Amino acid sequence: MTRMEQLEFVDVYDAFVEKFKPKKTTDDCYTPENVYNAIRDYICNRFGYSPDVVVRPFWPGENYEKIDYPDGCLVLDNPPFSIFSKIIKFYCNHEINFFLFGPGLTLFGSGERRVSYIVTGANITYKNGAEIMTGFVHNLDHEIWAEACPELRNIIKKENDKNLKKQKKQVRKLSIPDEIVTAAKLQYFASHNTPFRVRKRDAVFVRKLDNMAGGVFGGGLFLNKRAAAERAAAERAAAERAAAERAAAERAAAERIQLSDREIELQKMIGAEELI
Repeated sequence: MTRMEQLEFVDVYDAFVEKFKPKKTTDDCYTPENVYNAIRDYICNRFGYSPDVVVRPFWPGENYEKIDYPDGCLVLDNPPFSIFSKIIKFYCNHEINFFLFGPGLTLFGSGERRVSYIVTGANITYKNGAEIMTGFVHNLDHEIWAEACPELRNIIKKENDKNLKKQKKQVRKLSIPDEIVTAAKLQYFASHNTPFRVRKRDAVFVRKLDNMAGGVFGGGLFLNKRAAAERAAAERAAAERAAAERAAAERAAAERIQLSDREIELQKMIGAEELI
């Protein structure tokens, strides 16, 4: 076999083997155990379930429509997002209590009135490395249709951050004290419309601090107590202006959609009678 024939054989063989490898999709986003357990404990405590009645039907090779669901059980799992609406309808139609992970940005996609939505704005880094903003859909509350839940967000973020710290090398971050002002900090003040001046009699030039392993990048001015207090006040003012500027920019960039006459009339009816 010539060298060219050998290379062609390898390419054909690799392509043949590749066909039989499992393909990873968003349906393969298996939840880290610590994240799942924290969510389970919160939900069980909030809605009055024992963790012993929780059922997890979404595993490779398992058919959620065929398994046995004991009376009083709670399905709490991360289902395939590609058939999310179908799964929701199945559990609603069979009156099986469920609390399901869902894609955060398209959580309302099914339009189902028999469920409730919990929006967290929290990202979960799943076992396959995918980072997905995750929300939840459930049928445990017949009054609330949608809610923002900071408490659950904080629970998820705490556990997810633990996993990220294990995966990433920690880089030490240093915060320069208020007694030091650098050119970069003055640029920050200027860009956020915050005037600040340092008098020559109020500062000395330094290249490093005694408790600092490296130097102050570009050098800095070491301030006396009064100037340091002024610098701290400028920092707070610049941060407030930066936040206000971001909010204003977001509002300006968003095109506001007006309600139609039909929708205005529909709004008047909501709550006045049961909508189907």
